[in-house]
Amino acid sequence: MSQGSSKLERLDAIRGHLYTHGPSTIQALADAAGASLATIRRDLQILEEQGIIDRAHGGARIAEGSSVEVAFSAREGRNLAAKRALAAAAYEKLAPHATIFLDAGTTVRQLARLLRINPIPMTVFTNGLLVAQELLDVPKLRVVVIGGQLRNENASLVGPEAEAMLERLWFDQLFLGVSAIGPDATIYSVDSAEASLNARMLKRAEKRFIVTDSSKFGVMSTYAVAPLAPSISIMTDASLSSDWQTQLHEVGVRLTLVDVPAGAS
Repeated sequence: MSQGSSKLERLDAIRGHLYTHGPSTIQALADAAGASLATIRRDLQILEEQGIIDRAHGGARIAEGSSVEVAFSAREGRNLAAKRALAAAAYEKLAPHATIFLDAGTTVRQLARLLRINPIPMTVFTNGLLVAQELLDVPKLRVVVIGGQLRNENASLVGPEAEAMLERLWFDQLFLGVSAIGPDATIYSVDSAEASLNARMLKRAEKRFIVTDSSKFGVMSTYAVAPLAPSISIMTDASLSSDWQTQLHEVGVRLTLVDVPAGAS
């Protein structure tokens, strides 16, 4: 193994461990990467200079974006381990050189964070300001933010202008988070403009991935987005009830159940 490849593998191991396990000690990172403490400290300096991690006394964590965080923070922290596991599974579905759409949801933002620390050459469209912020100045990525009215609750862009822009676009892959999937196997949203835009997203992509934790199933919200259909793939955590698994198979959606690592946070 060359020195260069060994270093790249260590950096990948550090990024992966911090993403999956959250803030970690230098010793834990050394164990994960199979390297000495001195080597890990040098690697962390490189990652810090790249803006990928923040170092604290005795450890490190994935760097947080600055600004526009407050409105998102409470929802983003719920079921965080599941969201990270789902994002990692969604990352494996990304096709190099594809044109993809990432919505403004908290789980999809975790996918954007993975793209930031492990870039893949592709074009990314989004209506999420926080998603775009995660991907700011990331090599290999071309990032396009669609225009529209700012929805403060999740820093997303919605409305007629955003929908009109989508009508002129076509995406290889869509990754969409949802507020609720009702007992009637329909996707719902808490906001009418967001519901309308999400419905348009589903019509403008070849492959459609719903990425959501199992707490969103069996929940009703006000505005219908679209019924589940065989053209939709759902990625959720393995805690999904057997009744829901049966219902989704009957609808014909492609279901992927993702295990959440024990002790992840």
